[in-house]
Amino acid sequence: MIRARVSIVVFLALLVTSGAAEQEGAAFGKWWNSQTVTGELGGLRPAMADHGLSLDGRWRGIYYGILSSENGSGNAFPQEVVFKGRLDLAKATKFGGLRGLGAFGEVRWRDPAYAANPNNIVDGDGFFNPSRYSGGVGWRLMTAGLDYIVPDMFGRDDALVLRGGWLQPQQEFIDQPMARLFANNPVASADGLGGNVPFSSSFSSWGGTIGIKPVDWHYTKMGLFMSFPNPTDPNNNGLMFRGDSDPAQNGLFFLGETGVLPELGPDKLGGKYAFGGYYYGEENDEFGSSKFGFYWQGDQMVWRESGEQGLSVFSLWVFAPKYNNDFSFYAHGGLVYQGAIPTRDEDQLMAVAAVGQYSYYDLVEARAAGEPEPNQTVLIETGYRFKLNGWSFVQPFAQYIVQPDGTTAVANAAILGLFFGVDF
Repeated sequence: MIRARVSIVVFLALLVTSGAAEQEGAAFGKWWNSQTVTGELGGLRPAMADHGLSLDGRWRGIYYGILSSENGSGNAFPQEVVFKGRLDLAKATKFGGLRGLGAFGEVRWRDPAYAANPNNIVDGDGFFNPSRYSGGVGWRLMTAGLDYIVPDMFGRDDALVLRGGWLQPQQEFIDQPMARLFANNPVASADGLGGNVPFSSSFSSWGGTIGIKPVDWHYTKMGLFMSFPNPTDPNNNGLMFRGDSDPAQNGLFFLGETGVLPELGPDKLGGKYAFGGYYYGEENDEFGSSKFGFYWQGDQMVWRESGEQGLSVFSLWVFAPKYNNDFSFYAHGGLVYQGAIPTRDEDQLMAVAAVGQYSYYDLVEARAAGEPEPNQTVLIETGYRFKLNGWSFVQPFAQYIVQPDGTTAVANAAILGLFFGVDF
């Protein structure tokens, strides 16, 4: 774990020296409170923005101190680095006829080391991995494509949005920012669907989406993508542009979602309530040629202290036929309180619980093989995100996983950890 210790020491040293630098002058204070550690890059970032180009990146690292599990105690430190950019073609070409048309791309690196995956110690089902960063390791192309935000339709600039190219379905559907705050995989990365179909942050494919939002409070979105076997295999680096080498193994992946975005009460407490479904067509030996299911999402701010401070709740419910999905039922629900400690207005106190019910077919298969029969896995995570400045945070957290592989054959896991982040 030398790599983990070095990364943590460098991170903390950067923050300490940055804190001292903040006191030296207004320029340092401006940098310290900016949204990126690189600031304006000596004026380069604003100059690029004037020509329509925006570049962003982030580093994330999570230290897992595993107190007890199937394979005893231990530790792990997964990391990821992400670079992404967008080019406004109208600004870049100075041609107003291209207004609303943009190009985008994203690449990522995740630590492929064995010691970076806490599930090597916990020994649970891959979907309930304690870490959100253990899939699709190494360098990976995530997205590359075009989007068109149709201007001045229904008096809005976001009434119709078209996207196409090499896309991540997980970025396009089940948008749930509060779930992204956590360290575990099913809540923060796989959005409940990842236990049944490739819907993790490592799945990219050819596809397109259309989003319609004629009014502030209602939207509908649909997407069609190519499906293919083993799309998140680290060896393909996100470059399986032709899908499987046997075209007969490729299929279609459809997602559709519609929702309302109310603002409740005199304080206009924001919320989101959505219903969606998926169809994943792919030849496979386990369940046949296709899988489908449905999901419901409910997010709501329930009390506002002031500004963005207050208490919010979020939930996701996934239902799928037991005969052709690994999980017939999945749900998670959580709370996020921003500004719970006086003077710490941007900090976030959080807790979430998730449960996955294994399908009847998994149970029958295990019974026939004389193996333990899976029924369900329960995950609980709590944490507190200290917002250190505009571009960094540190987040102590605790996880407890009951029946990590769905059976009593694998011991429950207890974990304490630290989640680090820097934006640049």
